[in-house]
Amino acid sequence: ISEFLFSDVDTEQLNVPSKFEPSFKCCDSSCTTFFPDECPELSEPHGVRDWFVDFADLNGKGWVPMVAAGPAILAFLLVFLDSGITWHLVNHPNNNLKHGEAYNYDLCLVGIFNFVNGCFGLPWLVATTVPCIIHLNSLAEKDSEGKIISVQETRLTMFFSHMMVGLSLLVLSVLQLLPMPVLYGVFLFMGLSALPAMQFWNRILLWFQQPSKYPDFVFTRYMEKKKIHLYTVLQLFFFGLVFLVQNMSAISIIFPLMTLLCIPARLYFLPRFFSGWELCLLDGDDEEIAKWVSLKRASMRSLMFGQADSFAESSSVDSPEEADPSDEDDYAVEEA
Repeated sequence: ISEFLFSDVDTEQLNVPSKFEPSFKCCDSSCTTFFPDECPELSEPHGVRDWFVDFADLNGKGWVPMVAAGPAILAFLLVFLDSGITWHLVNHPNNNLKHGEAYNYDLCLVGIFNFVNGCFGLPWLVATTVPCIIHLNSLAEKDSEGKIISVQETRLTMFFSHMMVGLSLLVLSVLQLLPMPVLYGVFLFMGLSALPAMQFWNRILLWFQQPSKYPDFVFTRYMEKKKIHLYTVLQLFFFGLVFLVQNMSAISIIFPLMTLLCIPARLYFLPRFFSGWELCLLDGDDEEIAKWVSLKRASMRSLMFGQADSFAESSSVDSPEEADPSDEDDYAVEEA
C-alpha cells in the first residue's frame, strides 16, 4: 500500500542489512574502529568483524573487564527483574495454568542463551511482558466476565512464530520495504489492548468519572476515594521516576537499580500512607482479597445480629467465588 498507493509520501523504512552478516563495520583491517562514526572520511567500510567475538582483544584497555563488572551487575538485575515479573504474571493462579512453573530452569536457560549471544555479539534475550500476556490471552478460554477458565497450553505457537522469525532471514530485501509506521502501529496496538486488564489504568480512569459511576471493584467499595487516588498518584510518581532515568543517557545505566528500588518502596514506604488491608485490596492476590472480604462480611454480620458463632463459620474461604465482592448478600449487608 505504501509503495503503490502512497509512493509520493516519504516514510521511514525498516533498517535491515542487505545480507546476513555481522553489523559491525570496520574502518581498517584491525577492526577496532566503527564505520562510519569513527571514520567519516571513508565512503565505504573496510569490511565487517568476524562472527565470533575475540574476548582477548581489549583494544589496549586491560582495565575494561574489571570496570564492566559494575554495569554487568545492573544488567543482571534488569534481566532478572524483567524475566521474573513476566513469568510471575503469566503463571499467576488466576490464569489456571496446569503445567506448573519452572522459574530457576527458565532463568538458567536465559543465562545460557545470553552467554551464547554475547559470544556472537548478538542482543540479549529477555522476557517481553506485553507479548507474553497477549500470547496467553490468545490461547485462553474466558467466561462472560473476562476471567480465564482454561488455557490451551502448547509449544506449537511459539515454535512456529520463532521459526517464521528465522525464515525471515531469507527475505531481507522484502523486510527493507516494511514501513516503520506499521511496526509502530503493531506495538501501539499491543500496548493498548493490554490496558483494560490493568488495574493501574482503570484507577487512572476514575479521575474522569463521577464517584457514583465508579466500576464495581473491591477497592472502590471499601476504600475512601482519596486513598485510591493517592495510591495512583504515588504509582505515577515512581513510574515517571523510572521513565526519566531510563531516557536520560547520562544516568540510564542505573535504570535497573531504580526498578529494584520499587520493591523496598512497596514494603516500607507505602505502609506509611496506607493500612495493610488497603494495600491488600489494591495490589494483593485474589486469594488474599477473597479472604479479607469474607472476614469483613462475617464481622459485619456479627455486629449486626450479635451472632458471634457466624464469624467462625464465615472466616474460612474455600474458593474465590465464595467471597466474590459482587455477591448480592454483601450488598445487603453493606446497605444495612
